[in-house]
Amino acid sequence: MTGLSILLGYILLFVVCFGVVRAITARRKINDHNSLMTVTFGYESAVVPNRAASVLSVLVIFLIWGMFTNSSLVPISVPGPFVGNAEFTYTAKNAAGETDDAKVVVLVHEPDAENTDAPEIEPGDGFAKSDGYAMQIWRSKLLKVQTNDEGGKDDSYQVIAVNGQPIAPDQEVATDFGAVSMTSKGTLNVKPKEGLLMQPLYLPSPEAVVGRLGDLMAEGYKNIGLFEHIGYSLYRVILGMILGSLVGIPLGYAMGLSGWARGWFDPIVEFMRPVPPLALIPLVIIWFGIGETGKIVLLFLAALWIMAIAARAGVAGVNISKIRAAYSLGASKAQIMRHVIVPNSLPEIFTGARVAMGVCWGTVVAAELVAANEGVGMMIMGASKFSQTDIVIVGIILIGIIGFGIDVLMRVAENKLVPWKGRA
Repeated sequence: MTGLSILLGYILLFVVCFGVVRAITARRKINDHNSLMTVTFGYESAVVPNRAASVLSVLVIFLIWGMFTNSSLVPISVPGPFVGNAEFTYTAKNAAGETDDAKVVVLVHEPDAENTDAPEIEPGDGFAKSDGYAMQIWRSKLLKVQTNDEGGKDDSYQVIAVNGQPIAPDQEVATDFGAVSMTSKGTLNVKPKEGLLMQPLYLPSPEAVVGRLGDLMAEGYKNIGLFEHIGYSLYRVILGMILGSLVGIPLGYAMGLSGWARGWFDPIVEFMRPVPPLALIPLVIIWFGIGETGKIVLLFLAALWIMAIAARAGVAGVNISKIRAAYSLGASKAQIMRHVIVPNSLPEIFTGARVAMGVCWGTVVAAELVAANEGVGMMIMGASKFSQTDIVIVGIILIGIIGFGIDVLMRVAENKLVPWKGRA
């Protein structure tokens, strides 16, 4: 239910923001011809990202995160779980066929509350005894009221009603604080309303994550500094990417220029391309052990096939008229390779490199599962074993930010090194 509420909230905020931005921009006169174009006309794309939409997207995600975690940084919050005294009465029937009512008061408290003692309730004069219990929010509690009642251990004893409403095994009675159900064995189960807030175990608040990030920067994780963990992960990804490119790009060129090489290697490349790197972990462990070599090999294989296909596509996309023009001017095969094929295939190779880097950066978490003692992936997996969700989220955010930064750097390098991309 909470997940559906988050999705609906995101959609609603998206529609609101879209309407607001459109209303504002509609008043401004459009003088840019490119803004009226929606398809490619000889260059990469006429559709450019709306910066206002980018900023609003981040703010909406942060707003939803804060709303569903009761963050003090967000002015509004969704309804939370029930907190306080949950009271109801039950009707019991003893072996003699007599009925009696008793009152139950359950103190529903937060985990860090000062008062967590069960409330003291007068038991009353009948065979059904009133009692008090205590429980944490986001939990349910079995109440074995029969152990407290006189004659409650008799086989014919049973609870027949809650708040005056009949109840039987596997049935439920709604209450103001939530619901009271009965198990198949006749035991009452109290389940207060959970609300729409996420439990900190599943999703901590933004300030909790920021606080944990500060602790990791100051103290590190498992006696290793945070930046050292990041450095190990970057080293593995970059090395695996370089090795994959050194093998994959020449392989792709060979497949693009030689029918024999295309026929020989194409079955291997096309067979390995859809195989996820995670599926190769058992073989990597068997062949290369659990040391550093296995992690690098896994990342190398993650990049290899992508780079080979990118290079092959780059060669196949070279305009044949350019090659014929070079031949007509007396160019040799080496000159055509250097001045025609390589420059015109570089855009596809850069695109493949960006994709491969993203795959490698995502695979590093799996690679560091193989007995790693350092790295962001190891930090995430180690924290998950102890339900340290804030550390897990810190690791995920770091992976996303660093991955985005690498992609931006590769875009800048592509613009500098391949300025002719998208031109005829």
